[in-house]
Amino acid sequence: MSFFGKIKDALKKTKEGVSAKLRQLFLKNKLGDAFYDELEEILISSDVGVATAEEVVEQVKEEAIGNKIKDEQFVTDLLKDILEDTLNEAPVPEINYPCVMMFVGVNGVGKTTTIGKVANWFVRQKKTVTVAAADTFRAAAIDQLNVWADRAKVKIVKHEEGSDPSAVVFDAVSSVKARGTDVLLIDTAGRLHVKENLMKELEKMDRVVKREFPEATFYKFLVLDATTGQNAVNQARVFDEAVELDGIVLTKLDGTAKGGFVFSLCGELKIPVIFAGVGEKIDDLELFDAEQFVEGFF
Repeated sequence: MSFFGKIKDALKKTKEGVSAKLRQLFLKNKLGDAFYDELEEILISSDVGVATAEEVVEQVKEEAIGNKIKDEQFVTDLLKDILEDTLNEAPVPEINYPCVMMFVGVNGVGKTTTIGKVANWFVRQKKTVTVAAADTFRAAAIDQLNVWADRAKVKIVKHEEGSDPSAVVFDAVSSVKARGTDVLLIDTAGRLHVKENLMKELEKMDRVVKREFPEATFYKFLVLDATTGQNAVNQARVFDEAVELDGIVLTKLDGTAKGGFVFSLCGELKIPVIFAGVGEKIDDLELFDAEQFVEGFF
């Protein structure tokens, strides 16, 4: 199945809600202040942030009034174009090799599973991959990553449970440099974004990568559970302040009925979405595409 097919299926719950509300809106309201107020409410009810919803609706209103447009299809297409532009306000970084990707996030968002899927995605691109089990605190985290590494057929660097995560990163970097590996993926312990000592641990791993592997392109990706809605934007804001995020990986997109927070991530925080998880299988992860996401949203 193509990404379009997968994302369309994943966003089915969101699409059903938004499309039905839009149809009702066009039936009962002519274009005017009441129409635009309700359009804003529809976006907010789909977890688009208030500031983003206001800005998007204002752009739709200005262009529709300026062109004296009252056609439903034109307004819908205009809304789609503006939402797509909102997603593109955060340009996706080009992936250069060799590269290191460190995955961060709160507990329970699916970081370890995501790393297995990302490893598999790179293998499908004919790249060599090593994963680093730097989540040394969670019981069985190392074993779980080991299972995913086996599935993806990639090398894993691991220490004993309770080891220093930065030591794992150091050994993983040494390994990929010696082997000429294309991609290093670093798993990290889930952390509450208010725990200062855990954030300092991330900063330490960050320093190890930059010091030991300056020739690699280093990306820091936040893994977000799509079912958490607007709370995901708050998480992104805090982690971005701590480690300067390069992008977002969405998990459980197929489980949310409110995918609108993604527009706030890109529009307000200017953090791009890189990958989207659209199922539980190892190949249920695709590069994010703004146009196809918007098509799936409506």
